[in-house]
Amino acid sequence: MPKKETAEKKVKKKEPGIGSYYKVEGQIVKRLRPNCERCGPGYFMADHGNRFTCGHCGLTRYKQQS
Repeated sequence: MPKKETAEKKVKKKEPGIGSYYKVEGQIVKRLRPNCERCGPGYFMADHGNRFTCGHCGLTRYKQQS
């Protein structure tokens, strides 16, 4: 029997962990992204360049243009 061709394995992306949403400065912890106003603390909004969007409820907040 002929050998079966094996497909190349897909390279899995390494997603950033929750630690990438915080910055620690001495004793102070600073959030780098805003929290969702509807969902409350713990739900960070995604940064899409000109807007922030919540992946849980879909709330979109546009950034101020200067």
